[in-house]
Amino acid sequence: MEFIVSFLLATLIMEFVAWASHKYIMHGLGWILHSDHHRQPKGFFQKNDWFILIFAIPSWLLIMIGGINSTIWAVGSGFGIAFYGLIYFLFHEVLIHKRFPKLRKILFGKANAYYYRVLIKAHHDHHRVLTKNGAVSFGLLLVNPKYYKLIEKKNPMLK
Repeated sequence: MEFIVSFLLATLIMEFVAWASHKYIMHGLGWILHSDHHRQPKGFFQKNDWFILIFAIPSWLLIMIGGINSTIWAVGSGFGIAFYGLIYFLFHEVLIHKRFPKLRKILFGKANAYYYRVLIKAHHDHHRVLTKNGAVSFGLLLVNPKYYKLIEKKNPMLK
């Protein structure tokens, strides 16, 4: 039970950690790595991809140290962080940015579902700003309710 609770709690908390990291680190001192993500550079890889490894470190450490010390909550938390990383990859890289088109087609089809359209709209609003300052919508899975209203307004039958 301790594993499940720590896994679920870590997964949930990561949405808020990701929001804060995106707003205050990636659009702060980490802009040197994150800026190319706003400009969609040519080629498959971006400097922004380094954040995948940066965020994997706490997950790996919790799993490894928790395993060595038989600390169930640490292992569960590490796997929760890794699970959020998988969710982030699927929604951010596959659904929103279409970096893996074949996988996107398999997992998300035409991506016309109401929630998908809300996520995509919020993220596209974030990318309208190409500079370090002035961006909006830093979260991934939890978005401002105004985006739900915008999508409903465009197509009330989607809801």
